[in-house]
Amino acid sequence: MRLVTTVLSLAIALVPCATLGQAYPTKPIRMIVPFPAGGTSDVIGRTLGQKLTEAWGQNVLVDNRSGVAGSIGAAATAKAPPDGYTLVVGNVGPIAVNPGIYKSVGYDSLKDFTPITLAVTAPQLVVVHPSVPAKTFRDFSALVKQHGKINYGSSGPGSISHLAAELYKRITKTNMLHVPYKGSALITIALLAGEVDVVFSDMAVVLPHVQAGKLRALAVTSLKPTPLVPGVPSVAESGVPGFDMTSWWGVLGPAGMPQPIVGQLNKELGRILQLADVRKQFATLGVDATTSTPEEFASLVKREVAKYEKLTAEIGIEKQ
Repeated sequence: MRLVTTVLSLAIALVPCATLGQAYPTKPIRMIVPFPAGGTSDVIGRTLGQKLTEAWGQNVLVDNRSGVAGSIGAAATAKAPPDGYTLVVGNVGPIAVNPGIYKSVGYDSLKDFTPITLAVTAPQLVVVHPSVPAKTFRDFSALVKQHGKINYGSSGPGSISHLAAELYKRITKTNMLHVPYKGSALITIALLAGEVDVVFSDMAVVLPHVQAGKLRALAVTSLKPTPLVPGVPSVAESGVPGFDMTSWWGVLGPAGMPQPIVGQLNKELGRILQLADVRKQFATLGVDATTSTPEEFASLVKREVAKYEKLTAEIGIEKQ
């Protein structure tokens, strides 16, 4: 009997960690990208996924779940098991903005996710048509106050380009006419044609036209300038203190993920985001690689949700 007990004890000691807490990861990881293939979110997800695959020897499979401005993919993540095998490349849109513009997104941004790390930040670039007689953002602000007929283009109500312009109007107590379009490509075409005067735009979309001399860059919408566009000041330091409208992307999982797995993902993603080739690739997208602790990312999400809920309510966006 004693021999049987000893053998059983040894067997238990040698049981694979699958039953006693197996090392992570032991199977493929699904990385949900809540937007179509080919966009910024997709490139970020595939880049991080490939690097994780190389580091851990387990495939990270990108799953494009687009729809409702990113809400469908975010909701799919929130409903997944919190075991570390479903992650999402969440950004400011589905995580912070959408709860303020949709009646139901299928998740609570503050309760249904485990923030793992902030990965990328990207200010908007304020660009004007060359016919606008403003060489600096301070000149532009003076023009807005004096003229009263400046119009701005956006990617539609609730888009970051719309919210950035509306935040500027509210802080400066000025007015501009909103001209909505369906997507950043169309507002860029409109700006190039002189149909609108100014756009608070995704940097990657308009930067080639700025470099070609077809558009004029006045400022970036982050609190401080960015090395992505050397020499271009921020709106905040150009006469609008406190102005900050920075897009961001980060990696999140379902609520309730085990802390050891969160810590392991945060550490490895932090290493990846500091790699020179990753930073260079992201810079070509007009975004800047960064890192954070899970707690710092959670605090950012909380602040951003509150900010956009307040702003969308003030603008009077009717929830869809």
